[in-house]
Amino acid sequence: MSVSTAPASPVGTPAVSRVDEWWGRMLATPARRRAWEWGGPIAVTLLAAVLRLWNLGHPHTLQTDETFYVKDAYTLLNLGYEADWPDEADARFNAGETDIFTRDPSFVVHPPLGKWIIALGLAVFGADSSFGWRIGTAVVGILAVLVLTLVARMLFASPLLGVVAGGLLAVDGHAIVMSRVAFLDTFVMFFALLGFGAVLLDRRWHFARLASAIAAARARGADPEWGPALWWRPWLLAAGVAFGATASVKWSGLYFLAAFGVYCVVVDMVARRRLGIPFWFSGAILKQAPATFLLLVPVALVVYVASYTGWLVTSGGWDRGFADEEGNAWSGPLAWVPLPLQSLWHYHVSQYSYHVGVDAEHSYKANPLTWLLLVRPFAMYYRSSAQGENGCDFSSCTEAVTSIANPILWWAASAAALYLVYRLVRRREWQVGLLLTGLAAGYLPWLMYLHRTVFQFYSIAFEPYLILALTFCLGLALGRRNAPPARRMIGIAAVGAFGLVVLAVSAFFYPVWTGMQIPSWFWNSHNWLRSWI
Repeated sequence: MSVSTAPASPVGTPAVSRVDEWWGRMLATPARRRAWEWGGPIAVTLLAAVLRLWNLGHPHTLQTDETFYVKDAYTLLNLGYEADWPDEADARFNAGETDIFTRDPSFVVHPPLGKWIIALGLAVFGADSSFGWRIGTAVVGILAVLVLTLVARMLFASPLLGVVAGGLLAVDGHAIVMSRVAFLDTFVMFFALLGFGAVLLDRRWHFARLASAIAAARARGADPEWGPALWWRPWLLAAGVAFGATASVKWSGLYFLAAFGVYCVVVDMVARRRLGIPFWFSGAILKQAPATFLLLVPVALVVYVASYTGWLVTSGGWDRGFADEEGNAWSGPLAWVPLPLQSLWHYHVSQYSYHVGVDAEHSYKANPLTWLLLVRPFAMYYRSSAQGENGCDFSSCTEAVTSIANPILWWAASAAALYLVYRLVRRREWQVGLLLTGLAAGYLPWLMYLHRTVFQFYSIAFEPYLILALTFCLGLALGRRNAPPARRMIGIAAVGAFGLVVLAVSAFFYPVWTGMQIPSWFWNSHNWLRSWI
């Protein structure tokens, strides 16, 4: 699927002709085409930066889970491991009294990479700066827009659709809010998206190398019954690094590693069949699949273990000395494993026991079955003020930060994803299969935990693939440049109208994405569903 950017024919209705003529002039020279190809991604990235960085330090208070990740990041920065804090530490931390942590280890349930990124902001701006708490997440959220723009451009072979995808992510409230809070989930989304892009590049690389190897074998008179096992796949190695980093933020990153590992094997199988290799199935499973595994998984494991460097090179972390205690070290065939790694394994067993047992009540708990419907968004912050209080100039004021997506965009993207499931069955387009793999990796595993305490904001991990699904459908609506003029005009008008509605709704919701003080009646006008309150 592609939306052409070549100069258009002047034939058509007057309105379409004017659009195509203008577009043809815009891309009339190589310099102008290059300007569009790079100017578009830069423009949507700058838009994302403005929406995410404006007044980033407000509110100057730790919002919900920021209390864990910001303080953990600060102890990582100072001690190399997460440490405990005294009772009622949040109020003192908010007031700028930050060096009050203890040296006692804290039991944490997520790997440290995301917290190390947050720590970079603390190192540059200071732990007393709420801007510093969040700048690491904001920068990653901004970069995600650029990466999605480039990925969509490659996936759909269209600079225009790349800009559309990046623009949608840039203005969506869920992505904006999750880039403005010091949570871990935006890091999961970003590293998984990098892995997705690497798999996309590997797909092209691997097919070309496989076809070349088969052609060379046949030119020599050899019969490649099984086909070769290709070991030099740099983009697959890059994917291993990216998915290892994803898992180094949250364990949910392992689902992306597994899903795209299987995807790579299936793609190799299809390629071998199309190239006429007799034993294409056996060759893919018995020859290339082991190579793919070794190129992908060990790299991810090394990245994951490396994220625990601070814990490994210090002695104060939780369970750090477990294997050193008498009777705890492994014996038998695994006795050779270094004691620090044995202790790390025991720590992970404890973390796993915690995760599988989480079933506490929470007012913003959201069943994963409702995520695509946007039933229960997560409230990060809320403050109500009477007239004259906290600068309120109205009868009553509200400041709220709610990680609710742009409803029109989110519902349209969810519908597009469902349509693409049907389209994959009917047409088997590879672009659809790839983006649905990303969506499945980010969403479907949560359906195994319907009774666990999980939240709508976890869906940021798979939001890029919802955006890609919507972009694909918008490309279908636009149609090709050689389509009948009436069809082109309807497509341009429909996509343009949709874009304007999305922008208007984002402007309407922006105050409740950024904690702006607004009249309470205006805040209430944003609660379209009772479950949003």
